[in-house]
Amino acid sequence: MKDRIGRDLKDLMRIPGLSGHEDRVRRALRERLSATGVESRSDRLGNLVAHFPGEGPAVMLFTHMDQLGFIVRRVETNGLLRLERLGGVPERALAAQEVLVCVGEGRDVPGVITNKSHHATRPDEKYTVTPCAGLYVDTGFGSAKAVEEAGIRIGAPVVYAPQATDLAGDRITGTSVDDRAGCAVLLEVARLLKDREGGPPVHLAFTVLEEFNLRGALPLAQKLQPDIAIQIDLMLATDTPDMADRGDMVLGGGPGMSLYSFHGRGTLNGVIPHPAMVQLFETTAQAQNIPLQRSAQTGVLTDLSYVQLVGEGVASVDLGFPMRYSHSAREVCDLEDLCALTRLLAAALARIGPDFSLDRDDYT
Repeated sequence: MKDRIGRDLKDLMRIPGLSGHEDRVRRALRERLSATGVESRSDRLGNLVAHFPGEGPAVMLFTHMDQLGFIVRRVETNGLLRLERLGGVPERALAAQEVLVCVGEGRDVPGVITNKSHHATRPDEKYTVTPCAGLYVDTGFGSAKAVEEAGIRIGAPVVYAPQATDLAGDRITGTSVDDRAGCAVLLEVARLLKDREGGPPVHLAFTVLEEFNLRGALPLAQKLQPDIAIQIDLMLATDTPDMADRGDMVLGGGPGMSLYSFHGRGTLNGVIPHPAMVQLFETTAQAQNIPLQRSAQTGVLTDLSYVQLVGEGVASVDLGFPMRYSHSAREVCDLEDLCALTRLLAAALARIGPDFSLDRDDYT
């Protein structure tokens, strides 16, 4: 399992898929599902879903396939590109980063977000962050005409230059671990569901637009009308010096469950999980001898915050894997956490039967 998840993860990390431009990632996921005998289909927005019939409450198990990045805002006469951020891109981590301007498969253009020459940097500039609007991308082209002839226009998607690298042990670093790691986990879950006996109906989905507006999964949920929603995404690892006061989430310490998330910076939304889901995953983790870490964070938000409000309400929970350095060009995860998360999901789904109660009074 670990080798397969690792291969899937690194392959997917190397495919560009800016939010709203996920098509290459979706095709790769569909091909992998098809190769294991799992049929899938996509909707008008680009969400990809595979259905596994069963008995009991219907489950929507999903993760997002898009990544954050940039949009070309302007092409200067000398060929340099100005960018607009798409998603929560950290401006302080941008200077000197390699990027890829996505024109089309086989035609993408590499570039670099420039950094002012050190020898010309004034003392008052050395400890300041240049906003994205003040940065530009150098692709090597020397004129706007050359840029246009390469296929680059205003509105072209730009991502961190895709990369995946093995670190010591079972750790992987690179671009879009958020949330290609979730995609790799659900691919493995799909392989397990294909051969299962019993269990609830499961709609396993790879969703779009999470990094843009968190609502790409919403039309799919409105159509599926699930009883239960389980969302897979990163959990903020807090085992580095800069994160030590944020929690107790350890890389390599097993999957995580969010008990509270809230985004108060302009978006009053979040998720407090349904008690049936909390009990399900706690008891399953204990029975399977899988360590389950707990998270409670402000400033974190997933598309589950909208899915939970579909229909009469959906019993929801955020699960995930510890990850370091979120939204930077080099995120880090641990394969053992992804494998343990896969086992936890498969075992928990098997416990959801026709008599599984979602009545909150049963959990008081």
